[in-house]
Amino acid sequence: MNTITIPRKIVEKDDLIIVPRREYEALLSFKAIKEFNPTKAQKRALAKAEENFRKNKTLSYDELVKKLGFRN
Repeated sequence: MNTITIPRKIVEKDDLIIVPRREYEALLSFKAIKEFNPTKAQKRALAKAEENFRKNKTLSYDELVKKLGFRN
């Protein structure tokens, strides 16, 4: 069995995490996923949609299909 000496200054600050290599590599793979950053217009649209939802100004799927003129 190998012995590892960890400097006390690292352990004192709670800066030490021990993770198996495979789990660490799996975590690194998430780094490659690009995060979605909405534009100002998208943020405004979402705020308006949330406000409409709170005010019960929504349509069911069937109501939307009927209003758009689609046929089943």
